Amino acid sequence: MKHSLVIGCAAIALATGCGTASAQSKFDVLLGGDAYFQGAYVDQDDNTGLRKTEFANRFRLTVTPTAKADNGLEYGARLRLRAAGGTGNNRSTDSDRAYMFVNGGFGTVQAGVINGLSDEYGIIGPNVEGIEGSPDAQFLNYYANANGAPYALGSLRTLESGDASTKIIYLTPSFAGFQVGAAYTPVYGSSNTDVNRRKNTTAYRDMAEVQATYKGEFGGFGLEASAAYQFAKAASGLEDLSSVHVGANVSYAGFKLGGSYAFSGDSGYATGTRGVDDQQVWIVGANYTLGQVTLAANYTDAKGIDSNFAGLNSRAHVWQAGVTYTVAPGLTTGLEYSYLDNKVGGVNNDANIVLWDTRFAF
Repeated sequence: MKHSLVIGCAAIALATGCGTASAQSKFDVLLGGDAYFQGAYVDQDDNTGLRKTEFANRFRLTVTPTAKADNGLEYGARLRLRAAGGTGNNRSTDSDRAYMFVNGGFGTVQAGVINGLSDEYGIIGPNVEGIEGSPDAQFLNYYANANGAPYALGSLRTLESGDASTKIIYLTPSFAGFQVGAAYTPVYGSSNTDVNRRKNTTAYRDMAEVQATYKGEFGGFGLEASAAYQFAKAASGLEDLSSVHVGANVSYAGFKLGGSYAFSGDSGYATGTRGVDDQQVWIVGANYTLGQVTLAANYTDAKGIDSNFAGLNSRAHVWQAGVTYTVAPGLTTGLEYSYLDNKVGGVNNDANIVLWDTRFAF
C-alpha cells in the first residue's frame, strides 16, 4: 500500500463526509489526564555505580475542544501535555499528542502529532500499562545496562509505532466489530513545527502502517484481536523498516488470557550486519479480576539488536507478576515483581525489580 493511497483515502473520506456542514456555536472543552508515582527496588548483576532504589512520577493533562455540526459531523483537537521532568531547575513541559480530528459516517481522520496505529490500538495481551505485571515498558525504566536490552523489548508492537511524529491517520467505521486503519508519516522523529524534506537525515522516511482490529462477544466470552504491518524507507546504509504485529485476548467472567507476536527482522540494522538475530517479541499473559483486585502474570521473550544499536546480539526473558487494587474510582495502587534474564553480546546482566505503583486518572 503506497503512502499516497493513505492520504488519498483520508482526504476523500473527509470531503465526502463533511458536505456543507454548518457548525453550532457551542464548543465543549473536555479536561482529562492521569498521574502516577512509583518506587522501585532493583538488584542486577552489574550494579557498579548504581543505587538499588529509585522514585519516578509522571503527570499528563489532556485538553480536548470539540464541536458538532448540524449534519452530525464531530470535529475538534486534542493536546496532551506532560510534566517532562529533568534535574535541578531544568524541568520542562512537553506534548506527545497534538492533533486535529473529525468523526462522521465516513469514519475518523486524525492529523497531527500522535503515535502509530498499533501503539494506539494494537493488542499485546491482557496486561497493559496501569495493570501491575504488565510488559508495557515501566519496569524497563529502572534497568541500567551499558550494552542494552533488546531494542525490540521497548517496542512490543510494530517496531516504530511508538514514534509520535506528525502523521495522518484514517480509521473506517466499525462494522460487526471490525475496523481498519491506515497511517502515513513523512519523516520519523519530526513533530509539531519540525520540517525536514531531506531523504537521509533521519532513520526512516515515508513511514506507513495499516492495521485491522476486532472486538466482539459470544455467549459470555469476549474476543479482541489486532494485526498490523508497518514499513518505511531507511536512511542510506540502513535496512528498510518492515514490521508485523498480531495479538489477541480472550475473556470470560473475571479471567482474561492473551498474547502477541511481533517480527521486525533486520529493520534499521546497518546494511550487511552479520551475527545478530532478527528482532522479534513473544508475549503471553493472564489476569483475574475479583471486585477491586486484579491479579496478573506475564512472560515476554525478546531478541535482536541491543537497545543502543551497537551491533550486539541481545536476548531477554522477562517473568512478571503483580497485584493491582482499586482504592476508589480513578485511583489504584499495586505491587509488581519482574525478573529479567538478559544476555547482551554474550554477557549476562540479570535483574530483579520490585515496583510499587500508585495511579490517578480523571
